[in-house]
Amino acid sequence: MTLPDQARQALEAFEQGKGWEQRARLLMQWGDRLEPLADSEKTEANRVHGCESLVWLVAEQVEGLWRFKASSDARLLRGLLALLLVRVQGLANEELAGLDLREWFTQLGLERQLSPSRSNGLHAVLQRMAELASPH
Repeated sequence: MTLPDQARQALEAFEQGKGWEQRARLLMQWGDRLEPLADSEKTEANRVHGCESLVWLVAEQVEGLWRFKASSDARLLRGLLALLLVRVQGLANEELAGLDLREWFTQLGLERQLSPSRSNGLHAVLQRMAELASPH
């Protein structure tokens, strides 16, 4: 499966990262790149439940492909969201449905840093994406 450009860049950056401290720094930097959500987008309807932190997800489908924006009040989680978003941007429904999130974070070398609560939070985000992508 071919990776979107930004996902490939992320993968290269994290492959260079030696040790958790460097990866944690990278994670924060990626989180800082997230496009900020407008206050009008931080609504209950856009909130992802199942996360300990506050997480919002905004999705739109353009010509059959998904565009996502997300944010969180937790800095580390913003980094993880940024890495999730670069992986899912521009995917079609069936690609999104077939995405293995754990595999992606394993490739980035971050799977051990996903505490159960963070992992659950990210899965809740992916679940929400899948719900949005599934034909109603």
